[in-house]
Amino acid sequence: MEDDFEYGPAEDPKFSVARYEEMIRNKDQYFFDTQAFEGIIDYYMDKNDPIKALQVVEYAVNQHPFVAVFYLKQAQLFAVTHQFSEALESLEKAETLEPSESDIYLIKGGILGNLDRYDEAFSNLEKALELSENPDEIYLQMALLYQNKGDYEKAIHFLKASLKQNMENQDALYELAFCYDVLDRQEESIGFYKQYIDNDPYSCAAWYNLGNAYHKLNRYEEAIDAYDYAILIKDNFASAYFNKGNALVNLDKYSEAIAVYKQTFEYEPPGAETYCAIGECYEKLDQMDEARSYYKKAVKIDADLADAWFGIGVTLDYEERHFESLHFYKKALDLEQNNPDYWFAIADARYKLNQLDEAEQAYEKVVELNPIDAEAWLDYSSILYERGKLGRAIETIAEAIKNNPETAELYYRMVAYLIANGKYNEALNYLELGLSSDPHKHAVLFEYLPQLRGNKAIIDVINKYTS
Repeated sequence: MEDDFEYGPAEDPKFSVARYEEMIRNKDQYFFDTQAFEGIIDYYMDKNDPIKALQVVEYAVNQHPFVAVFYLKQAQLFAVTHQFSEALESLEKAETLEPSESDIYLIKGGILGNLDRYDEAFSNLEKALELSENPDEIYLQMALLYQNKGDYEKAIHFLKASLKQNMENQDALYELAFCYDVLDRQEESIGFYKQYIDNDPYSCAAWYNLGNAYHKLNRYEEAIDAYDYAILIKDNFASAYFNKGNALVNLDKYSEAIAVYKQTFEYEPPGAETYCAIGECYEKLDQMDEARSYYKKAVKIDADLADAWFGIGVTLDYEERHFESLHFYKKALDLEQNNPDYWFAIADARYKLNQLDEAEQAYEKVVELNPIDAEAWLDYSSILYERGKLGRAIETIAEAIKNNPETAELYYRMVAYLIANGKYNEALNYLELGLSSDPHKHAVLFEYLPQLRGNKAIIDVINKYTS
């Protein structure tokens, strides 16, 4: 037994872990003091291995049955593994041993909230507040419970209370941004983070959230400035680089965006989404080989990333390799069956391959999923018109107008179809509707039916609105 006690400093967690693992291998029983056990438990928790951590807790409880902290850790681990009843039992034991420990009620409040037992959860959190000298985490937990209940106004109140207690509570900062986003109150979010930055100009999280708020309001230049400050404070802030790249994309600065996206690789392993974003930038620059290369890198990391499969299809379509592009569009569609953009691309590819029945079916799916896509309605009706299905083409455009009454191009297309169908007076009525909506777009009528340029009645109506 003496040999068991001859080991290095108790505060050395690596040594304690090594001794513990040796004990398990030898199927033996060694003694560890409470500090050593805490270090071993924390080691496995940091490694995200709750099962092993729970095994250590069992040994710790057996050797030190009257130490409340082990029951607390046990409760946390049970909660992580969704063993909520067991977690609450452990907390009862901890409360018996140390009823004035605020963490007991904080953890219990979180667990009860997960079980939708909100009244009991808030009651425990109130008790934790009475006992705690550092209430910022308790206010944060209250805010999270209100979020779960869908009461984002109260969540904001408690998040601000948390930050008032501890301005450096990063979780509270990010949750506050989330609540403002859900409530679509970006201006208020901007005001809060600006005020926060006045008090703490070196908070990279505040600058980052300010950038996100600007981004959501399409104020991309200001967003980029905010991300730059976040990066200046924390030069390995990968998320700030990524979002800055997104802002540059929205400003059509694709080459700059690529450079910024690639900077994230210096601070975190390349991810599928980043590769996909770079691919999209190269696609916008018409550098299809490079784009395809990055899309392939993306699907190699994440085969379920539909946008990357779709991107490969787009690059092939650009090169008029329509049969190949269709294969990749289908792979994207398999992952997102109700994505209208994927259906639209498939419809277009089918049309180019002269698979007209399939193209019609795909367009029908596009307008079903996204009835406000005027271009899809126009293309769908055009196929019907080309195939001599004039009545269906007219019905399709009528439905399109019903869903998009402000889109002038639809009225002009209806004029063309009605004239082709011999319904001249009705065509003139639709021409007036189109001109009333947007007289400057009447040229699309002549692009579709150039012979109408010599039609005096039509020219007279157009002149009435454009002269």
